[in-house]
Amino acid sequence: MAMDPVPVPSTSTDATAAVVAEAGAWFEENWSPGLSLGEWWDRLGRSGWGFPAWPQAWFGRGLAGSAARAVIAERNRHGAFGPPSGISTFLAAPTILAYGTDDQKQRYLPGIATGRDVWCQLFSEPEAGSDMASLQAKAVRDGDEWVITGQKVWSSGAQFARYGILIARTDPDVPKHKGITYFLIDMDQPGVDVRPLREMTGEAAFNEVFFSEARVADADRLGSLGEGWRVAMTTLSNERDPNNPGLGGGGGSLLGKPDLSMTVAAYQSMQAAEIDAFSFAISGGAGELFNRLVDNFGVSEQPVFRQRRAAIHTDRVTQRWTGQRAKANARGGQPGPEVSTLKLGGSNVGRDLRNLGLQAMGPYGMLADADAPEGGLFHKYALFVPATSIAGGSDEVQRNIIGERALGMPKEPDLSRDLPFSELRVSRRPES
Repeated sequence: MAMDPVPVPSTSTDATAAVVAEAGAWFEENWSPGLSLGEWWDRLGRSGWGFPAWPQAWFGRGLAGSAARAVIAERNRHGAFGPPSGISTFLAAPTILAYGTDDQKQRYLPGIATGRDVWCQLFSEPEAGSDMASLQAKAVRDGDEWVITGQKVWSSGAQFARYGILIARTDPDVPKHKGITYFLIDMDQPGVDVRPLREMTGEAAFNEVFFSEARVADADRLGSLGEGWRVAMTTLSNERDPNNPGLGGGGGSLLGKPDLSMTVAAYQSMQAAEIDAFSFAISGGAGELFNRLVDNFGVSEQPVFRQRRAAIHTDRVTQRWTGQRAKANARGGQPGPEVSTLKLGGSNVGRDLRNLGLQAMGPYGMLADADAPEGGLFHKYALFVPATSIAGGSDEVQRNIIGERALGMPKEPDLSRDLPFSELRVSRRPES
């Protein structure tokens, strides 16, 4: 049984059919693999067809979920390369669209939509862990600027990023959730030190970032002072949604910044040859590679294997259906706590796919790198899978969110919730 993606909803309505026809005509006229990557992304981004669900005023077409998915399907039918993907498009852009001023949107969205600017996320800290509200990076006001000091960790692609979405503590004398503010920070400045972290995949998609009196203008504060936690929840809701269209765009390996001067065809070839485990995992390519391995090793007709494969397919169908329902129920266009079920389910599917894929290869599953089937790409994916249960909020955090915010269960006791942050032990490091 093939594990094909869930079909795109029907485009039979007149309105959707008209939109799809318009998109198809545009792709027919404008798409060519011989264009440079920069030229294609510029055309696609400014046309609104790259991110059709974004507002019309800001590089989109303002389409609802089913119509936007139909446009993406039409783009794929024409074989056209997708828009930029990664943190820039699936985390930074939705948050800027939700909370940004017109000035911020005008300054930052063009570079995101056209792939010129790479962004990173600066949330996690070594001493905060899953309790992100205990973060200690601080921002101190200095006239029209803020001075940033502290450390962030597990920042994907920070070594290539032009900008970062940052949360920092601006008021230590209020409870921890209320003294946080959200900033859009320029990474190319003195006082920002990015140090890559090597993972067991052998790659370095993640980083630790040190801020030593780096500066960010108050005009680059996103949302109101002290409301950074609420803004960050919008970012995290998008991060936890595996159906977020920003994840499935055209390119953006976290092992390097895209070379916009390359032709699209050359970039696609390079991307296929050098894709890193992180980008491969979030692109959804593991399912296709799994199918190929199953066919090559001839295990699809084994009864137990077939049963487990069917269970994974059922889980993936449920994931897609749940995602569509969550989007339909979203308030104000923002994902709700339902996306935690998607994040948790995605972690489970990843583990099951990894285990069954390695089983399908038999003894070849013990090999690695170039000696392994498919050049070891599935093995890299297998090594990366544990990260999916941690990144974007651990499985345990997702279960808490589901219980408290979706099912209405009592919150876990937290005596620190109403205390000023300055009075918490976490804010006072022991004397050396």
